[in-house]
Amino acid sequence: MRGILAVAAGASMLALAGCSNESAPAAAPGTEAVAALAAGQYEVATKVEDLRSTDHTTPLTKARQMAAADAPAVHRACIAADGAIATDMFAEAGDDCSVQNSYVRNGKINLQMSCTRPGAPGQVLQSVAGTFTADGFTATVNTGTYFSGSGDYAMRRTMTAKRVGACPAGGAKS
Repeated sequence: MRGILAVAAGASMLALAGCSNESAPAAAPGTEAVAALAAGQYEVATKVEDLRSTDHTTPLTKARQMAAADAPAVHRACIAADGAIATDMFAEAGDDCSVQNSYVRNGKINLQMSCTRPGAPGQVLQSVAGTFTADGFTATVNTGTYFSGSGDYAMRRTMTAKRVGACPAGGAKS
């Protein structure tokens, strides 16, 4: 009997909540989620939050863990007119990457990439999770490596990107 009363009370509260004349609070300007990421060139600020060896050797990456006061590394990359994100947005320079899974819509980014690195047989796997607005995005990129030799590592980076204009012919490489 108590269970029935609890369910009835909960249903009544939900019905009353739906009758409110108050509107939901408006999102701050520029923070509204949009259906798709805008095409163009983005300036991407990257901070290495965590970098550790997973095989007790020196990590085989040019990236270095940054102190809190360090300025982020900045590069530019493009998003195509069809919404495809260039892999160099997230990959280390020189890596050859392909997107394995991609969900970039309704203000959310979830992306998995598989990369190879010259001189390091094996894989560099990256997982990107973030959110975007009309003029930029923020994301966390988790990287794990599986090299046939030494140098395996796990890395976590945070990225903040802002659209700065149209892509140059051939895309951005900086």
